[in-house]
Amino acid sequence: MSTGQQPRVLAVIPARGGSKGVPGKNLAPVGGVPLVTRAVRACREARLVTDVVVSTDDPSIAEAARGAGAEVVLRPAAIAGDTATSEAAVLHAMDDYEARHEAVVDVVLLVQCTSPFITHEEVQGVAAAVVEEGADSALTAAPTHGFIWRTDEEGAFGVNHDKSSRPRRQDRPQEFLETGTAYAMRADGFRTAGHRFFGRTTLVRTDPDRVLEIDEPGDLDRARALAPLLDADAPGALPTRDDVDAVVLDFDGTQTDDRVWIDQAGRETVAVHRGDGLGIAALRRAGLKILILSTETNPVVAARARKLSIPVLHGIDRKDLALKKWCDEQGVDPQRVLYAGNDVNDLPCFNIVGWPVAVADAQPEARAAARTTTTKNGGHGAVREIAAWLLGKELYKR
Repeated sequence: MSTGQQPRVLAVIPARGGSKGVPGKNLAPVGGVPLVTRAVRACREARLVTDVVVSTDDPSIAEAARGAGAEVVLRPAAIAGDTATSEAAVLHAMDDYEARHEAVVDVVLLVQCTSPFITHEEVQGVAAAVVEEGADSALTAAPTHGFIWRTDEEGAFGVNHDKSSRPRRQDRPQEFLETGTAYAMRADGFRTAGHRFFGRTTLVRTDPDRVLEIDEPGDLDRARALAPLLDADAPGALPTRDDVDAVVLDFDGTQTDDRVWIDQAGRETVAVHRGDGLGIAALRRAGLKILILSTETNPVVAARARKLSIPVLHGIDRKDLALKKWCDEQGVDPQRVLYAGNDVNDLPCFNIVGWPVAVADAQPEARAAARTTTTKNGGHGAVREIAAWLLGKELYKR
C-alpha cells in the first residue's frame, strides 16, 4: 500500500455473549485478565493497528472492552447466534465503524479472543504482511511435523503421508497449523470475496508452544495452568510502582504458611517471615497505602499489624465489601490496587482489583484467577517478593 498516508487498520474482535461449550467464555479470566481484555491489549500494542473494535451482543463484554480501550459495536441478533460466521461480524463492524467515523478502512483484522496467549507481535505480523509486504490476506500459523490421520468405513488412512512409508522429519515438506488467532485482509478484497482468504495469502509464523484455543472447559483449565509460564516474559506481566497505589494483603496462607499451632489452653500461634516484614516496611516508606484484610478472628492478626504499623481489618465475612469501602475512604482506584491472597475466599477481592496476585502455593482456584503468581509460598517470603516487583532497587534503601 502506497497511499502516502498511514493506512487505516481496523482490528475487529468478535465476542458473543452466548457460548454453549464454555458459558461466559469471552469474559473468563486467564492470568487474572478476561479473554476479551487480553485480545484488546494485544491489538492496541500492535504498531500498525489504528483502531480496535469489539463486536458483541453482551453488555458485560461491552463494558470490559471499553475498559480495555476498545470501541464497541453492538451486534444485531441476526448475526449473534451459534451459526453466525466471524466474517459476518467483521463486515458488520467495519460498516458500522466507517459510518460512525466517516472514514474508509484500508486493512481489517479478525482477532479471536479465544486464543488466550495472543501477542501483539502476532497482530503486528499479520497487519504488516498486508500493509507493508503486499499480501492480500494473512494468518497466524504454527509449524508442525505431525502425521495426520483420517478414518472412513474402511479404516484409517494417512492424510499428509502414506501409511506404508514413514519419511524422516527432515525429508518431509514443512507444514503449518492454522492457529485461529489473527487474520488480516485488504478491506476492499474482503468485501468482494466475503471470506478471509483471497488473493495472495501469507503465513505469519508463531510459536507452537503458545497455540491454544478455548473451545471447552478443559481448554480453559489448561490455559490457566500455563498462564504463569507463558505470561511471565510478557511486557507488564509483573506490576511496578507506576501501576499500583495500594497493597492489600490477606493473612493466613499469604503472610503465613496456613498452619496454626494450638497450645493446651487453646491459644493459637502462627509463623511469619521476617523478609515479609522488611518488604512491608519498604512499601510504607515508598508511600503506598497498605492494609491487612482477613476473615480470621485470631488476635494474632491485629498483633502482626501493630508490629508492622499498618492498618488491619479482620474478622471480616465479606472481604469484597470491606475492600470497596476501604478504597472509597482512601480515595484509591481499585484498578490500582494489588491484592495478594491464597484461597477461594479471596476471589471476590480478585474480581475488584487491577492486580490480583496469588502466592505460589495458593489453591488452584486462586492461581487461576490471579493476574500473576509469586515464586515464593505464603509465609515464605511471598510478600517480600511482591515488594521487590514494585520497588526494585528501592527496596534496599533505608
